[in-house]
Amino acid sequence: MSRAFILVLDSLGIGGAPDAARFGDTGADTFGHIAEACALGRANKEGLRAGPLVIPNLTRLGLAHAAASSSGRFGPGLDAHVQPTSAWGYACEQSLGKDTPSGHWEIAGLPVTFDWGYFPKTHPCFPADLIIDLVKACDLPGILGDCHASGTTIIEELGEEHIRSGKPICYTSADSVFQIAAHEEHFGLERLYEVCAEAQRLVQPLSIGRVIARPFVGDSPSNFKRTANRRDLTTPPHDDTLLDHVTRAGGDVVSVGKVSDIFAHRGVSRTVKAANTDGLFDLMLTEADSAADGALVFVNFVDFDSLFGHRRDVPGYAAELEAIDKRLPEFEACMKHDDIAILTADHGCDPTWHGSDHTRENVSFIMFGPDVAPRYLGRRESFADIGQTIARHLGVEPLKHGEAC
Repeated sequence: MSRAFILVLDSLGIGGAPDAARFGDTGADTFGHIAEACALGRANKEGLRAGPLVIPNLTRLGLAHAAASSSGRFGPGLDAHVQPTSAWGYACEQSLGKDTPSGHWEIAGLPVTFDWGYFPKTHPCFPADLIIDLVKACDLPGILGDCHASGTTIIEELGEEHIRSGKPICYTSADSVFQIAAHEEHFGLERLYEVCAEAQRLVQPLSIGRVIARPFVGDSPSNFKRTANRRDLTTPPHDDTLLDHVTRAGGDVVSVGKVSDIFAHRGVSRTVKAANTDGLFDLMLTEADSAADGALVFVNFVDFDSLFGHRRDVPGYAAELEAIDKRLPEFEACMKHDDIAILTADHGCDPTWHGSDHTRENVSFIMFGPDVAPRYLGRRESFADIGQTIARHLGVEPLKHGEAC
């Protein structure tokens, strides 16, 4: 028997989505624009990084080639002469949204072919009855925010008032999401979770995909910092996913990071979390050492999206890519005979793009392991091909969607 690993570099889109115009994202290209900014010296930052993007391991595995196939251009400053050692290609999204649950569920074989509910770009943006009911049910003095916002920016702007007033900060984005930020000490972490649970109950009639608890610490805008105690309360998948198929067949599904939250804990055997990319990578190495035959280890590296994509931080995103690139050989050394790993993403979040929201892009489909022969996988018409490929590899029941490679 064998094992499988899914490595989601959260938001590392590679451009070229055929329906990008529908989302106002024609030309968005997270990976390509980062490579271009690095090559032109626009992603230099003293003490962080400088010069062209240096990702020899990701390039060796085929990321640059997959991106070139998707976007129609090879990333500036990257070595086009390297021959990929993996099976590589790219996948288009069939789900109707460019949000986190839709991307992950489709990776796991379940495209989201219905529309989520969204909040309008107005101020206030939430229905008045929703807020009245939330305030009453949770005995709150009111709320702050009530708008579309960047999570870090709104904490800087309203964090002090939140501490003074005891009012939680409620905001949304282009995703189907209701987010609540509160101070871990002054408001209380468990109280925040309770408010989020009530909010999830209240937004269900609106078909909102997620309620997210966004705890933070600090005592002023200069040192407010979101913590690793984030919690996503997600609408459960509407049908079985790869995770259900693996657990039903007797295999373990290990969630590393926020994956379990994204699937509303369905089909997950065990969850491990860490505060940053290095911590998540360490946990993945531990699982690679100990996971049993038949296991699926599903990893989400969220910092690419939350710390760099949404914040439009090109040097930070580039540095994070270079950092994880250096560590990839550690993971490859832990892989066993007949293991496969698939490196992909759930959507884009081009840090050179306007606004602070996700971007509609294709994603990489890079499959590697000790026994994986180099080959071109081509353009895959759905992220679900990833889940179907793993289902066949692990010998579990085929999924309803996707074609195995």
